[in-house]
Amino acid sequence: EPTSVAVVGASERDDALGRVVLKNLIKNRYKGKIFPVNPAHEKVQGRRCYESLSAIRDPVDLAVIVTPAASVPKIMEECGACNVPAAIIISAGFGESGKAGQKLQDRVVRIARRHGIRFLGPNCMGILRPSINLNASFANAHPPPGGIALASQSGAICAALMDWAAPRGIGFSN
Repeated sequence: EPTSVAVVGASERDDALGRVVLKNLIKNRYKGKIFPVNPAHEKVQGRRCYESLSAIRDPVDLAVIVTPAASVPKIMEECGACNVPAAIIISAGFGESGKAGQKLQDRVVRIARRHGIRFLGPNCMGILRPSINLNASFANAHPPPGGIALASQSGAICAALMDWAAPRGIGFSN
């Protein structure tokens, strides 16, 4: 139950995951603080944009990372330096992409372990927690709160089940 979320790689670009993730947080009226992070912008989607996690003066409970894979280790190091306890790495280009990607993924795991950062990913859809209006994903669904938790290795399965549940009024806890 994060009380603050930083979207690292927040963007205005139509085809960027950083745009979709930030838009989902805002559109769902997430109850916590939202911090867009991108050194190339002063504002993103009408909100102040920070150049880095360390530029944010408030505690960050969750970092959602939507930057190119090569930049993720540095961001995870910054998460550790800023005491960010959890991360979601939506970025692709890790173990699923071959030996070089696997080495990069192994590096991210070592960094996370050294700093005690729990993380989901890489190459994932993200998470939704309807009870706190948290949609830290690129899913279009906005399910109501409910008593069913859905966990899947496949983002396509999650999206299909949320699409199926919506017209039936079925909500989700997680």
